[in-house]
Amino acid sequence: MNVKMTLNGEPFSAETPSDGLLVDVLRLNGFTGTKEGCGVGVCGACTVLVSDVPVASCIYLAALAEGQDVWTVEGLTEKDSALLNAFVEKEGMQCGICTPGQVVSAYALGIENPTANEEEIREFMAGNLCRCTGYVTITESVRAYLASK
Repeated sequence: MNVKMTLNGEPFSAETPSDGLLVDVLRLNGFTGTKEGCGVGVCGACTVLVSDVPVASCIYLAALAEGQDVWTVEGLTEKDSALLNAFVEKEGMQCGICTPGQVVSAYALGIENPTANEEEIREFMAGNLCRCTGYVTITESVRAYLASK
């Protein structure tokens, strides 16, 4: 089947099996910032925005993205340079596997609650697992991003 969406602000279409996953469509078409970590939708590495809602693209059928506005980490960091700058300045990344999902989720939090306090940031970001850090620098990165808005 052919799925059509707006991807990172541009018209996009791709062939996919009817049971194809959004993460696979993205990666097969060069959007490799989206990572598959767990394959069951619990780690957050594959998070993308679908019509401003964060979704686990590893369990999200590509067909559900038909006609939707989809944003990946590549598009969001081009759209809003403060997003990536905050993660770089506050060193909110280590190995990089979880970083794309963390960045996409930070952007989503900026839409939903741009004045979030630390507790609200931690609660919102809880679905994004990181095996490298204690989340301090990630939380600081998100706080810095929200402060820049």
